[in-house]
Amino acid sequence: MPHESTTQGAALATGPFTGPEAFAQLIRDAIDAAAREGWREWVWSDPDFADWPLGERVVADAMQKWSSAGRRLTLVAERYDVFERHHARFVHWRRMWGHIVDARVCRGAELPAVPSAIWTPIWALRRLDIERCRGQSGTDAYGRRALREALDECLRSSKEGFPITTLGL
Repeated sequence: MPHESTTQGAALATGPFTGPEAFAQLIRDAIDAAAREGWREWVWSDPDFADWPLGERVVADAMQKWSSAGRRLTLVAERYDVFERHHARFVHWRRMWGHIVDARVCRGAELPAVPSAIWTPIWALRRLDIERCRGQSGTDAYGRRALREALDECLRSSKEGFPITTLGL
């Protein structure tokens, strides 16, 4: 279980976490903190975001509170196909706030693995073992910098993805 809260982002836990519920709660807490504290920039990354709680009403409400001019959310994934099926509320929010979201696809055998993580300038979460849902969260500058470098590597080789609308013929 996560423990020990930070001074900035008081509700955010630091330390190791284990299990899907602990992981999902950390995501909810981070989104809530972002809305309360007005975070300007953050990056979410995951191979597919399948087990993130992005379809929940509480998450959609917090994302709506967070949204405003000058904010930026970058998404990095190998694929976004799960969103329409499992995260309908997030898809709806994304359509309204697409101008503050940069969704990128990083996929290919020669490309770096997409980490399962949230990066912010003050706090980060990284799932080190996706299968067992184990990882670490915290404010450690070295850990945040290492995560940002891994994300930047994915972003350098990424392309646009997860369009706001899908045009059909």
